[in-house]
Amino acid sequence: MLTRRQLLLSAASAPLLAQQTLHNGIVLPADWPPSRQSLEYKPMPVPYLEQPPSLIPIDLGRQLFVDDFLIEQSTLRRVFHQPSYHPASPVLKPDRPWETTAQGPASMVFSDGVWFDPQDQLFKLWYMAGYWGPLAYACSRDGIHWEKPRLDVKPGTNIVLDIPRGSTTVWLDHNEPNPARRFKLFRQVGGERPPRFALHYSPDGIHWSGVAALSGTAKDRSTLFYNPFRRKWVFSLKDDNADQRMRLYWESDNLEEGFFWTKRTTPVWVGADPLDPQRPDLKRRAELYNLDAVAYEGLLLGLFSIWKGQPTDRPKPNQVMAGFSRDGFHWHRPCRDALLPVSEKQGDWNWGNVQSAGGCVLVVRDKLYFYASGRAGVPGTKQDGVCTTGLAILRRDGFASLRAGAAGGVLTTRLLRFSGSQLFVNLEAPNGELRVEILDAEGKIAAGCSRGNCLPLSGDSTLMQVRWQGVNELSRLHGLPLRFRFHLVNGGLYSFWVSPDSSGASRGYVGAGGPGFQGPMDFAGKAALGLSVDRSSDSDQAN
Repeated sequence: MLTRRQLLLSAASAPLLAQQTLHNGIVLPADWPPSRQSLEYKPMPVPYLEQPPSLIPIDLGRQLFVDDFLIEQSTLRRVFHQPSYHPASPVLKPDRPWETTAQGPASMVFSDGVWFDPQDQLFKLWYMAGYWGPLAYACSRDGIHWEKPRLDVKPGTNIVLDIPRGSTTVWLDHNEPNPARRFKLFRQVGGERPPRFALHYSPDGIHWSGVAALSGTAKDRSTLFYNPFRRKWVFSLKDDNADQRMRLYWESDNLEEGFFWTKRTTPVWVGADPLDPQRPDLKRRAELYNLDAVAYEGLLLGLFSIWKGQPTDRPKPNQVMAGFSRDGFHWHRPCRDALLPVSEKQGDWNWGNVQSAGGCVLVVRDKLYFYASGRAGVPGTKQDGVCTTGLAILRRDGFASLRAGAAGGVLTTRLLRFSGSQLFVNLEAPNGELRVEILDAEGKIAAGCSRGNCLPLSGDSTLMQVRWQGVNELSRLHGLPLRFRFHLVNGGLYSFWVSPDSSGASRGYVGAGGPGFQGPMDFAGKAALGLSVDRSSDSDQAN
């Protein structure tokens, strides 16, 4: 007779009985996730870009131009953008006695987590207090200035789990019906080789339960995230062989049951590849040190910590790069410039080993906030030195823009369908212009929605409404196969979406949250920017 554990393993490793269609029209094969047994050192194939759906639903989230998934034809030029570190970085420093251990001073995220909690209207951050020290907690009103409150777990300190720790992920689960389990903690169990991982729950992120589940073995820098598009908990498991560090993939509907993985049941997932440039001073093939991920708008954002070798006179110069996935498994990494770079200037807070935070990104008004740890190092050695946490800021949706100069350019989407009523764009064209037209499947212009009838847009805003003269809303086009054609002069287009109303809410995911959002999705629109909503363009009547 099979034990419960064996039954769980058998069920979890079995393929889905039927194909699954995602929110964006991508159809997953019945054998999912892919059963990869080895990893070739080359860019990951991305099936949905090679064969995109014939009709793409766009009701969930802002539609980003990080790839060609949405694009049928374009004369616009794609430009990738990187955030800038906030001048206050590092925003979290070791300044308490318990943040200095024999191994060194640290107030750093090592994944851990940075979230905005709408219940308390606070930014909340979990971090390593002292190198390999316990889990500690900080909070903030603005995400820049942080307080380390004195709590009752270890009285007089902000320590919330007084256990030496390694890699840790904290997840704020807005969908959890049990308030005592609202926060999840996935942590490496110290002292075991190879490591195992433990699960804890908390109602407030401060008072944690005992061990609720204990995993099989995995390598030390393993992490966890939730994929809401498939309602799966995903374990990003570190592995390595003689050639490279990589990630194994494990998913589960139920978090506790997901802890019963084995090496046999975890397919190979993703690693670094030849497009990750070598450092000229080290000339080592790049490797994937960690992968954190989160849902952002209608796709998964992945933060890839890339290892490029170990110098003898400074901490390892890891840095973080971005990747994007529309099916939850295959990653497209079109830009190999660092999203969160390591500094080459000795003495800087991020001179070594930049690592991402769990939750990955927060949406703060019209900006994206990325937190990352860095290590100042000890010159002439491999020692980490002072370990701190910094903040990088990017325009909302600002990973990539499609741009045109004075001569202008045109982009035509693939066939799309929507159920919203108001078209919005994220546009940077203070000295330019954008007009939009809507075409049916045969290429005919939808009545009233021509380029000439479109009111020209200019300016610089992450939320700007597209209007046509005499057309109040687009409900008459619900469900029809349509294309948008964007005519752009002197500017950059970051995203577009069709909102249910003039609030501009995208109904997409907002990473680790932010002020104005009451959960993991954008139902706020303009309100999250502090803007009023003009309801005059809303209508219950089709045009």
